[in-house]
Amino acid sequence: MLADTVGRDVQEAGIVDIVQSPTDIRPAIQLPCRMGDYEFLEELGRGGMGVVYKARQVGLNRIVALKMLLRGRFSSTVDQARFRAEAEAIAQLDHPNIVPVYDVGQLEGHVYFSMKFVEGQTLQQLLANGPIDPREAARLLAIVSRAIDFAHRRGVLHRDLKPSNILIDAEGQPHVNDFGLAKQLSAGESLTRSGAVIGTPAYMSPEQAAGNRGQVGPASDVHSLGSILYHSIAGQPPFTGGSPVDVVLRVLEQEVPLARTVNPRVNRELEMVATRCLQKPSDLRYQSAGELASDLGAWLADEPVSARTGRMSQIRALIFRETHHASLLENWDLLWMWHSFVLLVACVLTNLLYWCGVESRWAYFLMWTVGLGAWASVFWILRRRMGPVTFVERQIARVWAGSMISIALLFPLEAMMEFPVLKLSPLLGVSSGGVFLVKAAMLSGSFYFQASALFACAFAMARWPDYAHLIFGVVASMCFLLPGWKYRQRKLSKAESS
Repeated sequence: MLADTVGRDVQEAGIVDIVQSPTDIRPAIQLPCRMGDYEFLEELGRGGMGVVYKARQVGLNRIVALKMLLRGRFSSTVDQARFRAEAEAIAQLDHPNIVPVYDVGQLEGHVYFSMKFVEGQTLQQLLANGPIDPREAARLLAIVSRAIDFAHRRGVLHRDLKPSNILIDAEGQPHVNDFGLAKQLSAGESLTRSGAVIGTPAYMSPEQAAGNRGQVGPASDVHSLGSILYHSIAGQPPFTGGSPVDVVLRVLEQEVPLARTVNPRVNRELEMVATRCLQKPSDLRYQSAGELASDLGAWLADEPVSARTGRMSQIRALIFRETHHASLLENWDLLWMWHSFVLLVACVLTNLLYWCGVESRWAYFLMWTVGLGAWASVFWILRRRMGPVTFVERQIARVWAGSMISIALLFPLEAMMEFPVLKLSPLLGVSSGGVFLVKAAMLSGSFYFQASALFACAFAMARWPDYAHLIFGVVASMCFLLPGWKYRQRKLSKAESS
């Protein structure tokens, strides 16, 4: 469901247009030419919405960068509104490391705004030959982070920070450019549709990749800054893929590989700074771009960085919180509730057979292998009907399969050791508890409580063997029923609010 949603949002939001510059849409401008007070000299570059020219403002005899809508007079009203919003966002940011806006207007039906022309190269061009010197990377990102912190304090999010949007002048000073996806923090209305995926996949935060507009804040830009730092020291972005959709899914589902696995010469402390920026939960990142700039400044001054000193509150939060994969539990809500029922029925039947004196291992073996195996097949068929199964769900399915195999092996082991039938049943609690330990690490720290309950259940089963499967049935079914109900209510609540 998550992969399907992301793929659909990527197509609807035109993320490919944002990331890859279209080449078949050109304004009706033949270079060189003159419009109004501007003499167009050459094209500097283009993105998904705009094209930038190097131009001379004749009246003031100065060189400027002039940005126009890519579709010119044929652009939509939404594109024009977003274009003006970019100009307005930059215009209120008077900072030496943010490219300033000079003028906004129309030229022969073409909406434009002019900016300071920065002679130099982009950080993307600088990184074309691989990683740069770590001290230079830290210096550049510290300056950029202070500029972004300045923008945040004035209520503007950039939302598309990447190396190609950082211009480096002849003196080596970086300048933040292209606020085309900028958002006013205080704005009550957005030009971006809820659920739309916007930005550049390799540098966007997980909350942007998921289309969670309400969760995008300063920490999202911090994540992008961390991605740029990672690229600068490792030589490649944190995530790469064959298509924008592939990268978006990796941003959502996978952990960032340590920069030293890509480039063994990466400084360990600088890697820690980048890693803290790239945490999936936004509250575990630097809470402001200013904090990031301070840590980079500390590293440059050979002082301790805060990224090295983990706080116990953060550790506890990380252990018991939901992970960024927890949303997929909403796909399992009813399935887990049905699973709790099936599991309870199997346990009750097992205990009834035991009380009736049935000693044939085959009866129990078939119930716990063929019977529950058939239910597992139904479970995953129903899950696939809801949409594509994600990478994490496939991993959990493998863990579940391993648990079922371990349960099946209990019966031949009992026979080989000449134990009475169901003697090894307490190991059901141990095996199931191990599965919930994995789920706790991958999905939600709350599952540590389920794991603990199942481990304790194993001792209770050993203490009262005549009621062992009833005990396990009640405990295990509740371990699935409660989270199933919880995520069912959460999904219904989201449906009502939307």
